[in-house]
Amino acid sequence: MANAIVYPLDIVKTRLQVQVKRKPPDLDMHYTSSIDAIKKIVDDEGVQGLYSGIKGSLIGVASTNFAYFYWYSVVRIMYVSSQALPKLPSTASELSMGAVAGAAAQVFTIPVSVVTTRQQTQPKGDRKGLLDTVREVVDSEDGWTGLWRGLKASLVLVVNPAITYGAYQRLKEFFFAGKTNLRPWEAFFLGAMSKALATIATQPLIVAKVGLQSRPPPARNGMPFKNFSEVMSYIVEHEGPMALFKGIAPQITKGILVQGLLMMTKERMEILFVLLFAYVRKARSARLRKAAELAAMRAKQVLPTISK
Repeated sequence: MANAIVYPLDIVKTRLQVQVKRKPPDLDMHYTSSIDAIKKIVDDEGVQGLYSGIKGSLIGVASTNFAYFYWYSVVRIMYVSSQALPKLPSTASELSMGAVAGAAAQVFTIPVSVVTTRQQTQPKGDRKGLLDTVREVVDSEDGWTGLWRGLKASLVLVVNPAITYGAYQRLKEFFFAGKTNLRPWEAFFLGAMSKALATIATQPLIVAKVGLQSRPPPARNGMPFKNFSEVMSYIVEHEGPMALFKGIAPQITKGILVQGLLMMTKERMEILFVLLFAYVRKARSARLRKAAELAAMRAKQVLPTISK
């Protein structure tokens, strides 16, 4: 739901990340900022232009989440069964298992990401559906392997959640030391800040991944990039080092909204689970006490009969 709401920001950040600095004779549409991108997309393609490729994106989010939790459960079971004594995994172990599960999920779901990126960057007159975009990728010089373009960058980017979680814990200790239960705005603030820091740290790889998965820029005459280091070198050569951070404003805004709401919900859910556990424990104790009292009453009734 959150990803559907912020999807226009995803379109904007992708369009900003794939465009190359315009030269004077170049007449292609160029975006100078997020607001400018939104305005020009709506003027040229209508409001629906802000939702290009949303079907593939939602399929990608659903499939990635399913694959992640499936592989996480597999990895966690393997980890727990390998321990001599059953114990809860440490934070480092949890992050490591999350990274392994994330990497496994990427291997199976990155084709959806490639197709979605292509759809988001298709010109208005060359708009294709999901299946037609898949055929376009497969019919390219990469063949079927083109559906896995950017896999290496995606595997490296699985550290993003680990950075986010680590930053969240450190910021929590700094701003709210000793506080167990956070207010909604406090959890949102920490989630937003931690995601912003993780995004800044990994933005060059995010830009390189998008460059790999989209159509090559016109200056390359249809020749695709071979790896993410080539994308980064091309960007630095033609636009300068700061271009590795293009599209960071909508990227951070999207991350802040999604991660902030996630962390805020997470804190509330943790409190609800604690309250629910306390209630269940209290109800169970009450039932046990009632059963003990009933057993005592029956024992008293039987005792006179035995004594006779």
